[in-house]
Amino acid sequence: MSKAVLDSMVQSMDKSIQSLKGELVKVRTGRASTALVDTVHVDYYGSSVPLNQVANVTTPDARTIQVSPWEAGMLGAIEKAILAANIGLTPQSDGKIIRIPLPALTEERRKEMVKLVKKMGEEAKIAVRNHRRDANEELKKQEKAKTLSEDDTKKAMDLVQKKTDEKVAEVDKVIAGKEKEILTI
Repeated sequence: MSKAVLDSMVQSMDKSIQSLKGELVKVRTGRASTALVDTVHVDYYGSSVPLNQVANVTTPDARTIQVSPWEAGMLGAIEKAILAANIGLTPQSDGKIIRIPLPALTEERRKEMVKLVKKMGEEAKIAVRNHRRDANEELKKQEKAKTLSEDDTKKAMDLVQKKTDEKVAEVDKVIAGKEKEILTI
């Protein structure tokens, strides 16, 4: 019984860490990434659709995002959508494609980004600890129902804590990597 609780907890913790990694991809570093425009939605014949469904989004170099609309008539709508998304980037159109140059991050902006990343990391750690609490509560419930002995519960709780420490360390490692990426000029 305790193995099922442990497996479920580890799976939930892994999902929390994957979610953190997904969020971190959207945080702007000094390098261009198509994930920066993932949140942009374009008005396409009356309905709002993600940018990547009306155009090809690429990064030809480390400082530029390139948007190639599939329909020439969508150029203006895409430009407006990028500006309206308020992501701090200004599109430049040449009539066929849109280039979005990424200005170099100022030191002040880098520090803001690091603070944001640390906050995201703390939220992920909280999620991991919440999964630990849920697992411990389940183990106590099983002990009360006499499906687990007191010794087995203690061993399982020690294992839960060990796994929690591993996952918190993994979150710290992910955050440290992103911080380094942001602070690299």
